Amino acid sequence: MSVNRGLLALLEAKPGKGDELAAFLEQGRALAEEESGTVTWYAFKIGDSTYGIFDTFNDEEGRQAHLNGRIPEALGQVASDLLAAEPDIRPVEILAAK
Repeated sequence: MSVNRGLLALLEAKPGKGDELAAFLEQGRALAEEESGTVTWYAFKIGDSTYGIFDTFNDEEGRQAHLNGRIPEALGQVASDLLAAEPDIRPVEILAAK
């Protein structure tokens, strides 16, 4: 299995900002498609104000390129307006995939 690394980012929208955060995440797909080291990229909604991103990578270089790329930069630009708290970003190890 070549995909063995991931990132899980949990995002909490400010009250009334969930739709704007969702729209921002939908736009992030185009940026993710430009990243050769990002194998998969998912944006998701857990609840009215809780959202997330999950990405996978073949190696640590791809994960680090993503962390230093345009998506985190763009998120940093809108975070104070859209997010109730700092993003909770966790590196994960992929144990199995289909």
